[in-house]
Amino acid sequence: MDPKKHVWQRHSLLCTFGLSLIIAIGAAAYYSGRNNIPEEAAPSHSPLTYRAAYHFTTPDKWKNDPQRPIYLDGAYHYYYLYNRDYPAGNGTEWRHAVSTDLMHWTDKGIAIPKYTNPNGDPWSGSVVEDGTGSAGFGKGALVAIMTQPSADGGQQEQYLWYSTDHGYTFSAYGNAPVLPNPGTADFRDPKVIWDDFSRKWIMVLAEGTKIGFYESKDLKAWHYMSGFVTEGIGIVECPDLYLMYADDGAYRWVLGASANGIASGKPNTYAYWTGDFNGIAFLPDRKEPQWLDYGFDWYGAVTFEDGTSSSTTQHRYAMAWMNNWQYAQHTPTLREGFNGMDSIVRQIELKQAGRDSYHLVSEPLEALGQAAEETAVYEQLVVNGSATLPLTGDSYELNTDITWSELKNAGVRLRESADKSRHVDVGVFAEAGYTYVNRAYTGNPGKSGKYLESTAPFDVSRRKIHLKILVDRTSVEVFIDDGSVAYSNVVFPELGDQGISLFSDGGTAVFSNIVIKALK
Repeated sequence: MDPKKHVWQRHSLLCTFGLSLIIAIGAAAYYSGRNNIPEEAAPSHSPLTYRAAYHFTTPDKWKNDPQRPIYLDGAYHYYYLYNRDYPAGNGTEWRHAVSTDLMHWTDKGIAIPKYTNPNGDPWSGSVVEDGTGSAGFGKGALVAIMTQPSADGGQQEQYLWYSTDHGYTFSAYGNAPVLPNPGTADFRDPKVIWDDFSRKWIMVLAEGTKIGFYESKDLKAWHYMSGFVTEGIGIVECPDLYLMYADDGAYRWVLGASANGIASGKPNTYAYWTGDFNGIAFLPDRKEPQWLDYGFDWYGAVTFEDGTSSSTTQHRYAMAWMNNWQYAQHTPTLREGFNGMDSIVRQIELKQAGRDSYHLVSEPLEALGQAAEETAVYEQLVVNGSATLPLTGDSYELNTDITWSELKNAGVRLRESADKSRHVDVGVFAEAGYTYVNRAYTGNPGKSGKYLESTAPFDVSRRKIHLKILVDRTSVEVFIDDGSVAYSNVVFPELGDQGISLFSDGGTAVFSNIVIKALK
């Protein structure tokens, strides 16, 4: 392979940037990479496709909600809602994939097919391992409880399926619901956990603007306990409940749900509350929710335990469907016969944020960055205006620290066109006190003009910020200051738009510790 054709090649910064750019180099830049890299590994020779390089995508047709992965037999078993008949026909079923590292997945086909009983197609739910055999299917059987629209009118009810072959196929437990609908329009997305403290199974269920709490001894007979009423975030979906060990040594319960706070200027992603669960009801630390992602495309999220760790309450993993129901049917991947991608799997931890206050932080898996094929490093670049880096690509991780004294706006332009007219912007608007991801200047599905720039408050008095940015062919995920704020957005640039630029406005910004890793 001719090294001159490789976009992540060695460069002399002086020759590349030239003296005409407004840029000063505080220290030498250097590059490290593999020798004799195969042709297909080079970003410049990546196939021109919208298929993600390192994100999970459906093999074909359609996917939406992920179901909480479960660790079994040395691997994570992941199920997701899949429609083999899309876009001509309706109905979802549970498709199955397995992974040992949460990055590389092997498709195992359909585990729970649609329209095989009178109760309609299977929707979202959750799987648990019944270690004691409490449900009567044997010790270690997998039990899935999910929503299906009933045959007599389509009302949402909860049904049980079980597997005795380690999750590869499931059988329906009769045609009757294990939790009938009490007479509410929205009654779906059961999430089941075993509570060691109360020694029973707990289910949380999305019931309009309320999250219902139910209990069971055998996963078959469920009884209502209490409800947690949400405010100002619309209809909630895909609820979540788990115990976390915070960095100050305290234990807190976390209640989460996918929710839409757009009307009140909040995200449309994963809302959560910290608090206490006494075996009957959830008692929040505060009524106002926090948000695990500030982007437009992190919905139907699930969190799950680290199956390889004995300290499962110290951290968890999380993933979500990277799409938005406002434009889910309009993604250009349909030209290639598929529609559906997940976020990367991230690790979440609980941190103290003040007196009796806690918040979740999230970061990409360390193994993702360690899997980099090549790395380019710039120790320090001083920018007043803009500077284009001598690298291009469509799938990479970029880290940088930015500091300033006086500044209006600074950040990074990604997936930039050769004429600089198209790009995705990630940065900090110091003048107004927020961070942002702006996809208004490139291809995106938000044609209404309402879903172009996502923002989150930021304390600019510190005059510094760390950005960790994951770029893939149709997505940008951003983690700010060790994951205290995260953004997940889909983008659809022209496939040849692969430039990277640094910019500042209204002052000088110092970009230091710039590390760019090519990801496959």
